[in-house]
Amino acid sequence: MTPANPAPPAATVVGIGADGWPGLPEASRAALREADAVVGGPRQLALLPAAECPAERVPWPSPLRPAVPGLLDRFRGRRLAVLASGDPMFYGIGRTLTETVGAAALRVLPHPSSVAYACARLGWPVEETAVVTLVGRPADRLAAALHDGRRILVLSAGADTPAEVAALLADRGFGPSRLTVLEQLGAEAESAYEGVAEQWTHGPGDPLNVIAVDCVRAAGALRLGAVPGLPDAAYENDGQLTKRHVRAVTLAALAPAPGELLWDVGGGSGSIGVEWMRSHPSCRAYAVERDPRRADRIARNAARLGVPGLHVVTGPAPESLDGLPAPDAVFIGGGLTAPGLLDTCWAALAEGGRLVANTVTLESEALLTTWYRRHGGDLTKLSVAHAVPVGGFTGWRQAMPVTQWSVTKTGVEER
Repeated sequence: MTPANPAPPAATVVGIGADGWPGLPEASRAALREADAVVGGPRQLALLPAAECPAERVPWPSPLRPAVPGLLDRFRGRRLAVLASGDPMFYGIGRTLTETVGAAALRVLPHPSSVAYACARLGWPVEETAVVTLVGRPADRLAAALHDGRRILVLSAGADTPAEVAALLADRGFGPSRLTVLEQLGAEAESAYEGVAEQWTHGPGDPLNVIAVDCVRAAGALRLGAVPGLPDAAYENDGQLTKRHVRAVTLAALAPAPGELLWDVGGGSGSIGVEWMRSHPSCRAYAVERDPRRADRIARNAARLGVPGLHVVTGPAPESLDGLPAPDAVFIGGGLTAPGLLDTCWAALAEGGRLVANTVTLESEALLTTWYRRHGGDLTKLSVAHAVPVGGFTGWRQAMPVTQWSVTKTGVEER
């Protein structure tokens, strides 16, 4: 039941566009007129006319997130308005506030987002347009969204972002892509300019911009699909790489879902952790690798393939697993016979968690057989052969067979 006298909201969150006060609906204007204090960025606060909004103006401190609880406490019992760019719940301050005080304590008054404005100007269907934000995030994350014929809107971090995006596209094999930079969307000063990524000559423009990308893959550039099993050539490696066909089977067994966390133990080149994270933007992974050179290589592969957020832990397992966030799934690609490794990984999994382990040695296969008898799951032998020249003919060259154990933790007693 709804309380007879519900508590007033801790804050009213008002979305505002580059058009400022004239673009606000009456409900948003009324909230700002009635506020005792208005919190926002300097650019947003400057959009409010003093005659209409006599409230105390409070710029956000930096860093912002840690300051939120203190600001809300400071203005407790007073009418507080918070300014946000566009839609507060779309990569905006609305999420931070909701996580701090809960949705019930907020009143949110959204404004059209920059994505809505950009799609309206370009004639792009919003539901068919990918969105990547680079605000406070590395540009490398754009690489995961690049596919021939795809339309992407990039939320810019500032005036230098268009040139940075153009350089990344050229480096990742998408130099022929066309970029359109839309500045000050919704304002009287709105403008746009365009060009081809590999021929980009524009200097820095307005810091308030959105970049539209029509993706075109260059002739001869390596094609990277949207499902696990990327070409082996996509990875820098020293031979320690889960090969393409085995990798695809391994990711299928790990079964990543949005928001889940993977431990990739014995990371090698990082291919399992990389493709786990590429399966959905919210997937997370820790790659644990004892060799510092390989650990650095994992980080480079992750950045190049669009998942720079992959965490690389340098050190031996199981010791280096201590203190890591609890995983939803674990992959063990090396070091299976290290004392206590399987026990540590199994103990870290909650009920419903998945564990997948691959090996090519008889000693590790014997260990997996023991665990299979104890906990069940699937024990599989994977054999892959490739056609190769044999004199003037063609024959099969067999790769080393891989033994794979995959299991879901059920909480059932050991066999």
